[in-house]
Amino acid sequence: MAVRTELSLRLPNSPGALADACRLLSAEQVNILALSLGAGGVLHLVVDNHLHAEGVLRTQRYDVETHDVLWVQVPNGPGALQTVGRMMANADVNIEYAYGSVIEGHPTATLVIGVGDAVRASTVTGV
Repeated sequence: MAVRTELSLRLPNSPGALADACRLLSAEQVNILALSLGAGGVLHLVVDNHLHAEGVLRTQRYDVETHDVLWVQVPNGPGALQTVGRMMANADVNIEYAYGSVIEGHPTATLVIGVGDAVRASTVTGV
């Protein structure tokens, strides 16, 4: 488990809004490692260079917030998410939101977990 910086911003409710934000990052060689887009237009991103990405988005007038999140690699199989959830619960860490990705047939999956204090959560879970 590691702590990463997540960028959050609200996209307009219009065709191409996600593509436009992704185009800006791509043009600056920023790689999106994980993303979640909710129905309210809030985009959560974990990228390979959060400082550069934040600057690029801000220059285009996006209101960007940053948050520390947990970046967790787990085995790709039944029960992996339950194990992480139980570990967090046992350490009295509340999971506020989570999203993840896996490539079918790949041995690991990646989870992004939003918690109140990612550094504390990483420390108290011992990973």
